[in-house]
Amino acid sequence: MADPQSNAPSRADAGAPTSGVIHVRTRLTADFTVISNDLAQRRGSAVTVGVAAYISSLPDGTPVTIPALCKHFSEGEILISRALRELEAAGYLERRRERTSTGHVRTRTYFYDVPGGDPDTEPNPDPDGPPEPPKPRGPRKQGAAAAVTPASGPVETTVAAPAPAEAEAPVSLADADPRAVAVLTALRRVDPRLILSAQETARLAPAVARWLAAGLLPTHITDHLTARLPDYFLTRPVGILAYRLKETPLPLPARSAESAVRPTVVPLRNCDGCDRGFRSAEPGRCRDCRAGDPLRAAG
Repeated sequence: MADPQSNAPSRADAGAPTSGVIHVRTRLTADFTVISNDLAQRRGSAVTVGVAAYISSLPDGTPVTIPALCKHFSEGEILISRALRELEAAGYLERRRERTSTGHVRTRTYFYDVPGGDPDTEPNPDPDGPPEPPKPRGPRKQGAAAAVTPASGPVETTVAAPAPAEAEAPVSLADADPRAVAVLTALRRVDPRLILSAQETARLAPAVARWLAAGLLPTHITDHLTARLPDYFLTRPVGILAYRLKETPLPLPARSAESAVRPTVVPLRNCDGCDRGFRSAEPGRCRDCRAGDPLRAAG
């Protein structure tokens, strides 16, 4: 009698985990990048970790402006800019303005494998350029981070990031402009996802009030805030709305006194000769009847 056969898979090693990920390791000798576990396992946005890993894998001198990153990733400028700000706040990248020997000011961005690392351990990529900067500052607070355009290693860039908007003094919802509050609370009628809390409404109300003071109608502001929104929100929508309201439009030009005066409308009258309607300051005959009188007199 033949021995019984079984097609069931063999039992895993006794030391293998019964759940979770099981790594199949391959020793790489080329085309790989080493990143720290602190960065790879960083809590928060996956876009931030992905952007950091991508920048780390690029050679020095590769353009990594926001438009260049948007061409590589499917995310838009808002998420890419937010990821760069988070990396700067955590100390992984730093932007510095340097003056060359010709007097031109250029911006160099540095990306660090470990926050607070020493760039002096790396060779200077530009022997004729300025010396390597001193040891960078440690991680900064999240609110103090500015939007930057990072690069892998020191890279000269010509794109200046916009300065962060000045922080406004917080106001209570009771002190906010009622018209601005009405515009914000009505946004959910256009997009049900735009549900704002009382604190978020009080934060956005001053900006909406400035738009209303500039002469824009509530419908114009609603169309501006709800146009081309992403298919899904990774965070609360208040960030996108605040970004779209950060610049106040120009107010309407003042109307001159001459343009404010409406021209006088000549009244409509009936011709005494043919009873046709015509416009004239005084009653009488129309132009055709007045032209026909000399002809009849000459005949």
